[in-house]
Amino acid sequence: MHRVGKIGAVLIILARYARAEECNVEMDGTCSPKIQQQGGELVKIRLGLEWFVNPDHLPLIVAQKHGFFAEAGLEVELIEPVDHWEAEEEILAGRLDVAVTEPLHLAQDAAAGKPVLGFSRFFHTDGGVMYNRDAGIERPRDMCGKTISYPGSPGPGGPAIVQTMVEADGMTDCDITSYGKYNGGFFHTDAIESKQADVATLIFWNFEIPEANMRGLNVSFFSLKEFGVPDFCQLVLMSTPERYHSLKSPLRQLVLAIRRATGVIHQYPDLARTYYTEYVSETSESNITQAILSATLPAFPNDNSMASDYYERLMAWLVKTGQVDGHAASEIPTSRYWTNEITF
Repeated sequence: MHRVGKIGAVLIILARYARAEECNVEMDGTCSPKIQQQGGELVKIRLGLEWFVNPDHLPLIVAQKHGFFAEAGLEVELIEPVDHWEAEEEILAGRLDVAVTEPLHLAQDAAAGKPVLGFSRFFHTDGGVMYNRDAGIERPRDMCGKTISYPGSPGPGGPAIVQTMVEADGMTDCDITSYGKYNGGFFHTDAIESKQADVATLIFWNFEIPEANMRGLNVSFFSLKEFGVPDFCQLVLMSTPERYHSLKSPLRQLVLAIRRATGVIHQYPDLARTYYTEYVSETSESNITQAILSATLPAFPNDNSMASDYYERLMAWLVKTGQVDGHAASEIPTSRYWTNEITF
């Protein structure tokens, strides 16, 4: 196809979906009326994000912009946290219905006795520990005694992750108390760039690595999955058990709408980029944002389910590393905090 032909094709695709907010635009370009619940009312779902809006939330944005939520009879409000919040408390207080979290935090909350229930995965990337090559780090064992930036510092999470990797690399005599601790929140790249930390954990490969590379930093990362740490760089939807059961039917429609949006992302990546650009207008044109988007587009799974074995291994690691109470964890079956009931 000639250059003019390519541009024309893109314009045709964009024109096809230009009316997505007024109707449901099908893949053949036709526009069908939005489906509403009985009585003409859409069911409102207040969905709390775990961080500011970013490309990790693309299926939620596409489902909203393309009309999939409305077609499913839903009015979904995406809510960014002003600061860190305890999602289950927001749901219990009636300010949220659903929240985004990570499997790690879901398991930790369950072990702490909080009323949480995860029900659908929508994002899965590689990730782990980003490190500064200029700090003399070439392999995981070199992280022993380095300063770690991680949310929750000075708690046990960061050292538990790094120490597991160090030991998996064959260094069994590293003193876990030797690590420096720095709380840079989720601004991992800032922590490395400012030299406040040598390594930063809980990073997502699709986000922090492109961001750091675009800033010209000399970084790389060690993947959780390669060095003994459960692969928890994923995003899931959760609620309280009570709210989940009261909204089960609309939540099933929410999952199906997100699944349809994932199909659009995979099949029409340029359209997905356009939706994201429109949603976050003021920052969307930056080179960093575009680099992150490119790395993120393949990170949305078609399968929303998660195996109970996965959560059992994750909980066992949390107990082994002293991040949750072993007795409390043994009393909580996976079925109490994760269900695949509406994911298939």
